[in-house]
Amino acid sequence: MTNQSTLDKLIEMRLTSMADAFRIQMDDSSMKDVPFEDRFGMLVDVEYSSRKNNRLKRLIRSAELEQRDASIAAIDYQSGRKLNKALISRLATCEYITEYRNIFITGATGSGKTYIACAFGMEACKHYYSVKYVRLPDLLLDLQAARDNSTFGAVLKKYTKPALLILDEWLLLKLTEAEARNLFELIHKRRKNPLRSFALSSVRTNGISRSAAVKVHLQMPSWIVYPTIHTKSILKASIRPKISQ
Repeated sequence: MTNQSTLDKLIEMRLTSMADAFRIQMDDSSMKDVPFEDRFGMLVDVEYSSRKNNRLKRLIRSAELEQRDASIAAIDYQSGRKLNKALISRLATCEYITEYRNIFITGATGSGKTYIACAFGMEACKHYYSVKYVRLPDLLLDLQAARDNSTFGAVLKKYTKPALLILDEWLLLKLTEAEARNLFELIHKRRKNPLRSFALSSVRTNGISRSAAVKVHLQMPSWIVYPTIHTKSILKASIRPKISQ
């Protein structure tokens, strides 16, 4: 078997990174002194790293994060917001996803809730979890449009499949009956899978009127206002407003 034939087969099997690395090895005379096992290990490492990097890029792209530059490492703990660094560091391990916990991020407008939520989303991507970010108003519109177009099942799957669903602007306004039903259907579907978590961003927790769910005459007010019922304890991260320098 010729080297070119080997290259062609690698490309046919879509092992393009390995093929490129093999081509580089062939052109490097010093590689002749390297044992076969070591050379083969190098090729596997190149292909493995390439596939992991490509997977990460796909996860980040499909997450549609509002702030794709958000990073746990770049969070400012010195701005007077009194952030719990230990809690954030623990959440950055993404163990809350495997433990079926949810995150509720609260704080005043402009305090950085969306940034931190996206930072958690980016970290989840880096741990190779599927993520989806959406503003609750946009989600409600999308679900209702799907109802009207008889595509509700397909659209619902888009939001139930990711391991982490980030809902920004959580329940800032009262829901209509139709919106509450659609939202409950989403929560109910995600609850069926043990490895599905929420990251919720809201201005306040206690200020949300329970009538937002009660008035729609559905037997699920606690589900709408507190979607972590029947799961392990919620992890809250309150953010104080930044202090201007």
